[in-house]
Amino acid sequence: MAKNSNLLNVLPLKEVLVEAEKKGYAIGSFSPRYTPMIRPVLRAGEKTKSPLIVQISEKELIRYGITPFEFGEEFYKAMEEEKITVPVVLHLDHTKNFSVIEDTIEAGFTSVMIDASEKELDENIAISKEVVEFAHAKGVSVEAELGKIGTTDFVETDKDEELYTDPEEALQFVNETGCDALAVSVGTAHGVYLVKQPKVDVDRLKAIRKLTPVHLVLHGGSGVPSEMIKEATKLPNGGISKVNIATDLELALLNALGRKERMTNEECKALSKEQLEIAQDAVEAAVIEKIQYFLGSAEQAESFQA
Repeated sequence: MAKNSNLLNVLPLKEVLVEAEKKGYAIGSFSPRYTPMIRPVLRAGEKTKSPLIVQISEKELIRYGITPFEFGEEFYKAMEEEKITVPVVLHLDHTKNFSVIEDTIEAGFTSVMIDASEKELDENIAISKEVVEFAHAKGVSVEAELGKIGTTDFVETDKDEELYTDPEEALQFVNETGCDALAVSVGTAHGVYLVKQPKVDVDRLKAIRKLTPVHLVLHGGSGVPSEMIKEATKLPNGGISKVNIATDLELALLNALGRKERMTNEECKALSKEQLEIAQDAVEAAVIEKIQYFLGSAEQAESFQA
């Protein structure tokens, strides 16, 4: 973990999710995808006094041409220069390779996700447990996945397979891996909803929660109606406390610039000052909207200082 992470209020995932679950809101896990967009995500959290998570996945690192060290360096630079005071987690999203997890932890990430969900249950447990043991020894939280979450754009994941999370398997998985958070498949998908409409299987969430107290994560938050998210976060015994949002931020950026095609990170960095400001303002506005009307996390940062 980066030496200055505690000074900058950069926390492990587990610490922020405890507060979110206790108070019945969700923390947004925002993927800027381009390093210049890290700043507007952080600014949005600061302006709304909301805890937040900044994330990037292994596949996004490859697709946009970014190294874990480049992303981590820009994150900590932005935290310091923007004088961010709200609690923030630097999180590695969907990742399958142990070497990437090692690199991101060295780069200062405070949370990592191992995604072995395409494996059989026993193998998923074994792989996830190994990552938990490695990361916990370094003070880093671990998110794992059980079930298969579909996709429409293949940016974060390779396959469009969907298999709902089984509550009984969730109990076994959490007990045997010791993971801090569990991404569950309950009806959402990564990417833009083109035909299939998003849904959240609240009864399944209740069944999972009844069997295990692990913090629950909803992937594919872009495009899901706010009322569905609010219902999922306010379950009697605790519901979803982390929601991943990536596609909506990139769409805001591209629409503001009048572009249809994605860029590489270097292309984004090469934008004119005026274009960069337009893109950053659009991303900041998108994050603020999610925090205020979607997640319910605005004004919650103060509870971490109490």
